[in-house]
Amino acid sequence: MSILVFIDQADGHIKKASFEAATYGAKLAAQLGTTAEALVLGTVSDDLSTLGQYGIKKVHTVSDASLNKMDAAVYADVIAQAAGQATVIVLSNNTTGKAVAPRLSVKLKAGLVSGAISLPDTSQGFVVRKSVFSGKAFANIAVKTDKKIIALNPNAFGTETGAGSAEVAAVQASIPASNVEVVAVNKVSGEVPLSEADIVVSGGRGLKGPENWGLVTELAQLLGAATACSRPVADIHWRPHHEHVGQTGLAIAPNLYIAIGISGAIQHLAGVNRSKTIVVINKDPEAPFFKAADYGIVGDAFEVVPKVIEAVKKIKAS
Repeated sequence: MSILVFIDQADGHIKKASFEAATYGAKLAAQLGTTAEALVLGTVSDDLSTLGQYGIKKVHTVSDASLNKMDAAVYADVIAQAAGQATVIVLSNNTTGKAVAPRLSVKLKAGLVSGAISLPDTSQGFVVRKSVFSGKAFANIAVKTDKKIIALNPNAFGTETGAGSAEVAAVQASIPASNVEVVAVNKVSGEVPLSEADIVVSGGRGLKGPENWGLVTELAQLLGAATACSRPVADIHWRPHHEHVGQTGLAIAPNLYIAIGISGAIQHLAGVNRSKTIVVINKDPEAPFFKAADYGIVGDAFEVVPKVIEAVKKIKAS
């Protein structure tokens, strides 16, 4: 086994970012002339054999309920045990990956590239490209250790599916006691998680108050999108802090990011500039966000957004 892909899960379901990691691992295995296998920790209700559609040949499972709650130290220990002869370990650079990968790197004495955006160049060694400076530049990192770890930026590579079914087999591992005690779990239900969303509709202080947030939520519901906000909006309690995106909030990379009434300060851009397409609605033509936008509408959000909502309704009805 040369390529091992860590498959992240929550509440028994595989996270979207892990399907991308599986595709990446399979493509890397093909490039190196080997096969890609996967590792799943905890109890999962999804059919793991379907990972074969993403190029995974075999799925190793450690089905212990204690692993359903993520403890980075425990995860790193168990992954290190399961790594075996794997020379490259692939993870998503999501919240779990950012906590686990550095610990795993130390345990395995493996070079780590976090935030990878493409397959490595193996023509002269093993060189991985990653984004740096909040996505404003790229760096090519040469990894020279025998074992290597790649943490792939979410939505940087995409997924590819085909025919195939993966073999699923249990693997034995010694699970260390966790030093983390979970006393309560508070989750938002009935909403699309920001980290998993393909489309995000976000609002800023240009909406003038929480009573006007219906524009954001209605558009989001029509598009099947998650809702987000800028930091000032969260700080003044118009919206909950888990919706705050930006340098000091959650960094996201959806396929479509719609910013309504957000000026586009550099701290906010740092959290959203990996979005595939950015649409900005702002009445200030000098708003910095327009420089980063793929599409921009200069206009009052209270006039523009209702028209967008009506247009979406007509398209969905046709």
